[in-house]
Amino acid sequence: MASSEGNKLWGGRFVGNTDPIMEKFNASIAYDQRMWEADINGSKAYVKALQKAGLVAQNEMDQIITGLDKVFEEWSKGEFKIKPGDEDIHTANERRLKEFIGDPAGKLHTGRSRNDQVATDMRLWLRDAISTLKGLALQLINTMVERAAAEIDILCPGYTHMQRAQPIRWSHWILSHAVALSRDVERLDDIRKRVNVMPLGSGAIAGNPFNIDRELLRQELNFDRISINSMDATGQRDFVVEFLFWGSMCLTHLSKMAEDLILYSTKEFSFITLSDAYSTGSSLMPQKKNADSLELIRSKAGRVFGRFAGFLMTLKGLPSTYNKDLQEDKEAMFDTYDTVSAVLQVATGVISTLKVNQIKMEAALSPDMLATDLAYHLVRKGMPFREAHSCAGKAVYIAETKKVSLSELTVEDLQTVSPLFDKDVSTVWDYIRSVEQYSAPGGTARSSITAQIEHFRTWLLAQKQ
Repeated sequence: MASSEGNKLWGGRFVGNTDPIMEKFNASIAYDQRMWEADINGSKAYVKALQKAGLVAQNEMDQIITGLDKVFEEWSKGEFKIKPGDEDIHTANERRLKEFIGDPAGKLHTGRSRNDQVATDMRLWLRDAISTLKGLALQLINTMVERAAAEIDILCPGYTHMQRAQPIRWSHWILSHAVALSRDVERLDDIRKRVNVMPLGSGAIAGNPFNIDRELLRQELNFDRISINSMDATGQRDFVVEFLFWGSMCLTHLSKMAEDLILYSTKEFSFITLSDAYSTGSSLMPQKKNADSLELIRSKAGRVFGRFAGFLMTLKGLPSTYNKDLQEDKEAMFDTYDTVSAVLQVATGVISTLKVNQIKMEAALSPDMLATDLAYHLVRKGMPFREAHSCAGKAVYIAETKKVSLSELTVEDLQTVSPLFDKDVSTVWDYIRSVEQYSAPGGTARSSITAQIEHFRTWLLAQKQ
C-alpha cells in the first residue's frame, strides 16, 4: 500500500517516502515561489475554462476563485506559510487552497499538468519582468540624452585602440551608448512577442482531452497567441534563452560604458568624478575613491553571460518534450532579471550624478589628433586621399623627429611634404572646426548631435505610449 506523500501532485504511484536529500534536491519552492501571482492568475483563468467545459459546477468555481483570492491576499501581505511538503509554487498554492475550501480544490488540476502550468507561469512572470526592465532601460536612455543635451559644447578626445584618435563632443560619446541601449529596448519588445504565447491547455505532452476553451484562457490571461503544438509548448524554453541572451547583450553594452568611465575617472585621465553615492573607499589607503559601482556593472555582465551559456548547455543535451533538467530555467531567468534590473538602476544613478571636468577633457586634446584633418586639407586642394594620407603621416614623422607638436611645424616644413601646403594650413589647428566639419548623420557637428537628441526624445515618447 502506498504511504501518504503529503501534498505531492504525483504521490499515488509511489511506495514509501522520498529520501529527505532527494526531497530537497527536487524541490523548487525556494525560488519559484516568486511566481505566486502568475500561478494564481493562471489557476483562476483555468477554473473558468473548466466550468465552461462542464467539469466543475458554478458554485465550485466560485469557491475555487474565492479561495484563490484568499491565497493571493496571504502572499500579498507576506503571510503565506510554506510547509515542508510544498515541492513547488503550484503544490503550495493548491495545498493552501484545499485548506481554505476543501475537496473542490482537487478539481482545479483536471486536465492540467505542471508542465503546461509552469510554462504558463513563467511566461506571465517574464512578460511583467520585461515591462519593468524596459521602463528601467528607457529611464537610463532618457538620463543619457538629457545629459548629452546639457553638455553638448564640451569637447574631449575620441579613442580607437585605446589611442587618441580624433576630437569629439562629450555628448557624442554619451549618445553612442544610448544608441546601443535603444537596440536592447527594441530587442526586448521583439522577445516579448514570443514570450506572450499561451501554452496552457497543452497538458503534459499530448494536449487536453476535456474540450477546454483555450481562446477563453488566452483572453483571460491577455496572451497574444495560443501555442499550436503541445509537445513543443511544454518542452521548449526558447523564450528563456532569448531573454538570457538579451541580458548578456545589454550588460555587454553597459560593461563597455563602465570600462570607459572607469578609465575616465582615474587620476591619469580625470575627465570625470563619480558621486560619492556610487563610489567606495579602501580599508587601507585613506585617499582612495574606487569606482566600485562601475566595476560591479562590468562584472555582472560575466555573471549573466554565465547563466546564458550554462542554461544553453543544459538544453542542448535534452531529448524532446519536458525533462526535469528544465527546472534550471527559473533560477537563470530570475537571476538575470534581478541582475540587469540592478545594473540599469545603478547605471542611471552613475550617469545622472557624475561630474564632468571640461578643463581636463579639453586639455587632453592634442594637435596630432588633427592629422586626419591635415590630410583632408590636401584633399580639398585636389589631392587623392591615399596620397594625402601619406603626406599627413610624413608630417607627423617630421614633427616627432623635431620633437615639436604637429601644429608647430612651419609652412616650409610642410612644403617639404607637399607644395600644396600654404599659410591657410593654420585653419586646420582648430578643435572646434575639426569637430564641426563632421556633419554627416552620426557625425560630431553640433547640429548632428542636436538631431540625435531630438531623435531620441521622439523615440522615447513613442516607447512610452
